[in-house]
Amino acid sequence: MSSDSSPGSNRPFKTWTFDDACDSMEWSPPSSLSLTVASSATAALDDTDLVVVGVFAPAAKDSSIVLEGTRKALDEKLGGALTELASEEEKAFKNGADVGSTTSVARFIVPGSKTKRYVLVGLGTEEKGIDASAMAKLAPKIAAAIHDAKKVSSCAVVLSIAKVDDGAAALEAFSTAFHSKLYADNRYRTGDRVDIVAEGLTSLTLVDDGNVFGDCDATTAIERGRTVALGVSLTRDIVNAPHNVLNSISMAETAKRIAAESVDGCITCKVLGKEECEARGMGAYLGVARGSETPPQFIHLTYRPKSGDIKRKVGLVGKGLLFDTGGYNVKVAGMELMKFDCGGAAAILGAARATGQLCPEGVEVHFIVAACENMINDRAMVPSDVLTASNGKTIEVLNTDAEGRLTMADALVYADKEVGAEKIVELSTLTGAIMISLGKQMCGVFTKDDDLAKELDDVSKATGDKSWRMPWASEYREQLKSKIADMSNLGERYGGSITAALFLGEFVEENVPFAHVDIAGPVWDDKTGATGFGCKMVTEWIRRQGL
Repeated sequence: MSSDSSPGSNRPFKTWTFDDACDSMEWSPPSSLSLTVASSATAALDDTDLVVVGVFAPAAKDSSIVLEGTRKALDEKLGGALTELASEEEKAFKNGADVGSTTSVARFIVPGSKTKRYVLVGLGTEEKGIDASAMAKLAPKIAAAIHDAKKVSSCAVVLSIAKVDDGAAALEAFSTAFHSKLYADNRYRTGDRVDIVAEGLTSLTLVDDGNVFGDCDATTAIERGRTVALGVSLTRDIVNAPHNVLNSISMAETAKRIAAESVDGCITCKVLGKEECEARGMGAYLGVARGSETPPQFIHLTYRPKSGDIKRKVGLVGKGLLFDTGGYNVKVAGMELMKFDCGGAAAILGAARATGQLCPEGVEVHFIVAACENMINDRAMVPSDVLTASNGKTIEVLNTDAEGRLTMADALVYADKEVGAEKIVELSTLTGAIMISLGKQMCGVFTKDDDLAKELDDVSKATGDKSWRMPWASEYREQLKSKIADMSNLGERYGGSITAALFLGEFVEENVPFAHVDIAGPVWDDKTGATGFGCKMVTEWIRRQGL
């Protein structure tokens, strides 16, 4: 963990000085775990600290579990101890019926061998089988079992399941979920407060008994999953970072690092300052940025495939409010959480990191973030100001706490007009109203385009980033009328997430497929902090655009 090296400083991480804002954000280090697939159960099980055994629920409710193949041989070697363990913990373990349910860790002694620890994990019903989504559920449960067991350096997982339909997808999902579970944000902790998940774990082996995963390239699939997990990790780092670390300057530095670390420079980075933004007439974005401590940084990352073969050009816009006080309409509650108001930007930057390593073919991607803070000073916008966006539309500011849509107005015009994106997807923690509708486990998708809606629904189901299509109710546009300008930045109390989407739609041409994705609910967990929501969904959507 790096620290501020300035003379006389004892700060464990880089932050501001009294006179200057922080100019960079540290990234959480990647896991050094070796995750592999082994076809030989004997070799994998002989020298490992913990063995995780997958168990299907019995066909009948009153029946006992049935172990076959490697699992049966292992149980017999242990004198039926695994069957007995399942029976003893049937209620808590639910007899394997729930995917990811586990028993406690048990120690057994095998004659002529060292004491070894075992844990059973539920695979659900055999009729349902195991697919990529089930593997994604299994992974964090197995990681948690390893963490609870303590002092586990090596672990073997014996699934012995029916062959999955898509072995590569299953392994990628497992790898992404397992590596993501190992994430712990220790950047701002010191000493014994540092928390490491599954500390000491160096290797995890999936025993492919019976060619479960088919003839797929297991190594490539696992590495793809690890790469996506690195994108999720960065997404969480950005959302977790406090404002004394993350501001528009350090966000821009993060974007530059993504480009610098991309494979063969496949991602390039351009950052527009206040002069370039003013030259483009970005009055809506700059109206918000005037209240910031740091100057506006309009971030534009461009990914181009190595082959140069481009079938489609797409734009991704993320809301980049590094902190939101509400401005002069100051928030009266929950302001300590407003560092997560950059969740949309975090998701697309995390996806940019993953994309720059995965290098999908056939698609050119533009990642756009209008970074700033919504603060209060003698220059900040006030209610009743009229701002002019870069497409010439004038906006009456009825509430300075409806600021994210102002920054994204100019970002969307840029994606549409200057970039010429053929499709545009925008992610933002935009409204509390969406949480009233959908709770905190899924995002709302607003689009007039049925094809784009289906694309996002498909990737949502594939990645586990849950979404729900919301109505694009054009009749609610009446609420955005202004007495003195082309439009206002706020509608009535009811239907707030819909009017917010309609507002954004005013800054993309009618013929361009556009989706607004409101992620205000799932981006944050009150117990664990940033979730990394949106990164997987966006990364997979990008990949499919080039197919």
